[in-house]
Amino acid sequence: MARTVGPLMSLDASGSVAGTIVFSKWKGRNYVRQLVTPANPNTALQVSTRAMMRFLSQQWTPELTTPNKATWDDDAAEMAVSPFNAFIKTNLRRWTQFTSPTKQTPVTATGTVPTFTTLPTATGGVGQVTITWDLNALLQGWGMLIFRDPVTGFTPARDNLVGVALLKTLTSDTFIDTPVDVGTWFYNFRSFTNDGVLSSALGEKSATVT
Repeated sequence: MARTVGPLMSLDASGSVAGTIVFSKWKGRNYVRQLVTPANPNTALQVSTRAMMRFLSQQWTPELTTPNKATWDDDAAEMAVSPFNAFIKTNLRRWTQFTSPTKQTPVTATGTVPTFTTLPTATGGVGQVTITWDLNALLQGWGMLIFRDPVTGFTPARDNLVGVALLKTLTSDTFIDTPVDVGTWFYNFRSFTNDGVLSSALGEKSATVT
């Protein structure tokens, strides 16, 4: 960044020129710098982290009950943050270790994973894939991790997670994965309980996106 006087033969100038340099002002001083294109903000791990953060944020209210929320008070006091932030921070830390989130703290890991009447299926469409499933018993089920990869036989991991779905009903339910590039994609799934127990992989399904 360089300070400039009388930019572009004027008193002030702002914006880019020829896609290479940018004129602007900082603390009343005109300056010019090289135009820099930001790096891709959609790496696999960024997509995975945002998917988990979106799920957790949506579950604090109204899905998380008052007793569950109260269990985060002590952690929040130790971290000097709100209970909501303690809930998000702790569970995102768990996710960096490829461990499913929990509604309660401390983690007891005693939940019983749900059982499926029909295992999740994947149906391709225009720029999207619809995931459908039927539960036989919800038990302590809380959510389902959805993984996608262009190669069959892949292993579910943090860097191929594309969505987290809430398990909330015994009737047929769906999750839309979008946007998805044209081609054939392979999906795998793992459910998790409100105490952070993670199920085994639920089997691979394929879908073709047009």
